[in-house]
Amino acid sequence: MRDALKDKELLRVALSENAAAVEKEMARILRRNGTDRSGYENLVEAMEYSSYAGGKRIRAFLVLMFSRLSGGGVESALPFACAVEMIHAYSLIHDDLPCMDDDDVRRGKPSNHIVYGEAQALLAGDALLTYAFEICANNEYVAPHLAAKAVSILARFAGPCG
Repeated sequence: MRDALKDKELLRVALSENAAAVEKEMARILRRNGTDRSGYENLVEAMEYSSYAGGKRIRAFLVLMFSRLSGGGVESALPFACAVEMIHAYSLIHDDLPCMDDDDVRRGKPSNHIVYGEAQALLAGDALLTYAFEICANNEYVAPHLAAKAVSILARFAGPCG
């Protein structure tokens, strides 16, 4: 029993630490220091609103843990982990839209389309989806052919057969 409690605490700490690393990297990615986003501030804000809506970042945790188990580092896996989270955020935004499940609340907060309007929410979801592939493709910590393979795998599993 004592070992199970210890393991549970270790997992809680690991999830928390990984979530913090992913949040920090997502903030950097979404704001892209130095990239001109003038005229798109509302879109970026809508993207951030759903990207930082809470959660344990289980998907990102699994990406980072798989990388560690395979001998890779966190730094090289972090862009992929963020991309997976961005795709998850996109799916939640679209799922809540009036044409889908029409949910006004997500994780205790107003859904993206309630705060930003249906059109802006749709654009935020689409932007997160496509930006996720850009982040994977431009991962400077892995060889280009590996980044391309990651994009292919992510597209397959985020697409109609995934």
